[in-house]
Amino acid sequence: MNIIRPIRQSDYSSLHEIAVESGIGFTSLPVNEELLKNKIERAEAGFTSQVSQPGCESYLFVMEDTQTGKVVGTTGIEAAVGLDDAFYHYHLGKVVHASRELNIHNTVDILTFCNDYTGVTEICTLFLRECARGGINGRFLSKVRFLFMMEHRERFSETIIAEMRGVSDEEGRSPFWQWLEEHFFSMDFPTADYLSGIGNKVFIAELMPKYPIYVSLLSQRAQEVIGQVHEKTRPALQLLQEEGFSCRGYVDIFDGGPTVEANLTHIRTAQESRKLPIIIDDQTAAQGRSYYIINTSVDDFRAVATEMVVSEEQQVAVISRQAAAALNISAGEYVRFAPVHSKN
Repeated sequence: MNIIRPIRQSDYSSLHEIAVESGIGFTSLPVNEELLKNKIERAEAGFTSQVSQPGCESYLFVMEDTQTGKVVGTTGIEAAVGLDDAFYHYHLGKVVHASRELNIHNTVDILTFCNDYTGVTEICTLFLRECARGGINGRFLSKVRFLFMMEHRERFSETIIAEMRGVSDEEGRSPFWQWLEEHFFSMDFPTADYLSGIGNKVFIAELMPKYPIYVSLLSQRAQEVIGQVHEKTRPALQLLQEEGFSCRGYVDIFDGGPTVEANLTHIRTAQESRKLPIIIDDQTAAQGRSYYIINTSVDDFRAVATEMVVSEEQQVAVISRQAAAALNISAGEYVRFAPVHSKN
């Protein structure tokens, strides 16, 4: 059985392996010992914090195979971005150049540098190791965040965003960044991406063009990748689109990848989730359907995906002893859950 739980210091070596495997462009997991350890420390502080509104808390989870004890994936939430340091995007908009006298009307796409998402909640750092890909593991890592946020709504913004990895090649070259590099930065994409990932963002404010950029001035290849995702990111984007996320014209300033957003209460898994007390009965639970299930704790959070029966008459959820042990709960305690749909 796979469980999802808060990360801890002893998971450092596993997180480092995941960071290496994730490759260039996965900004939230830089291959840097100090920064990875800081991420774990921030997450430990986040899970033990007492808060009434979203702040700078970070929540980083890992998926653990209970049979082997091996960490096979990670997923995270930033409660409110842009409060400690600036959170940058380009917004893809339009301007109209028109002359009634000459009967000319041209609509032009522009990219405007902005901080519009300051203070919103970001889901991030989702990566499943190749050895664990298959089945519902990827969906489980994605959806568990919405159950956690729905259960602890005071900790998160109503607006949830996700930055999707943009187009780059195997060497980390980004067509979008190549144009910016040539004209403004004189720094390759892997270097810029790494500096941003380790929190060194001063260079962005210093060197990024402050005025709107006419998209038509970019190279043809750069124009083509604006709002497009890396081929390895397409499954993650599809998952979020199924949940109700959409892009409102915001793209990453380095690779042009789209940022998608949704309101928490409109996210499919959050909408479908319910909260009920449990009873433990192996025989009955085995006859049920599959659910994503979480306990209601923060610092002792646990999640599983397994069979469960919902008794509408008794208003209880019936789970197995194995599931109860994995969730670290006893009979009468509450769980929040959402169904695993057949296409999952």
